[in-house]
Amino acid sequence: LLRLMFTEQEQRMTIDFEKDQEQVIDKTENINKLADKIKEMQAVQSAIESDEQQIKNKKKHLEHLSGEVIPTMLSEMGLSFLKLADGSSVEVKTNYSATITQAKKEQAFNWLRQNGLGDIIKNEIVVSFGRSEDDKAAAYAELAKGQGHQPTQKLKVEPMTLKALVRERLEGGKEMPTELFNIFVGNKTTIKRKQ
Repeated sequence: LLRLMFTEQEQRMTIDFEKDQEQVIDKTENINKLADKIKEMQAVQSAIESDEQQIKNKKKHLEHLSGEVIPTMLSEMGLSFLKLADGSSVEVKTNYSATITQAKKEQAFNWLRQNGLGDIIKNEIVVSFGRSEDDKAAAYAELAKGQGHQPTQKLKVEPMTLKALVRERLEGGKEMPTELFNIFVGNKTTIKRKQ
């Protein structure tokens, strides 16, 4: 009788050991699957980085062709517009860009104001309220400083507005200080496909 109990206990231990082994095998398989997915993710990340670099290089090449090579070739032929046999066209236009750096912001804004162009400067005042302060936000116009909130003032000129102003003034022969606005004037080739 005693021997029989011991045998049952041995059998239970054997069964539990087999169950434990199955769980270890399952965990090992899951870890291997996870490792494979991590490797796959790393490979995709590397491929994306490589693709992004290729796109960056292609954009530089396109910029070189559009801004230098084709405009120079057309200029040497005395052309700025060319219509192709398939109905599409190639045109070179002057491209303007301008930016206001943080270091020259005050000087640039002063120049704009002194030259009657201050209306392109956006003047934003921002106040931050905490949670559940919707009522204070609604009454801000009258109460901002009286309620102890300090508004943040932000002055800016929209990039497209500045670009349009630069183009308008330069094409009109008017003054526009290059050093204050980091002005760049170059060519850009556009291809219009037949529709």
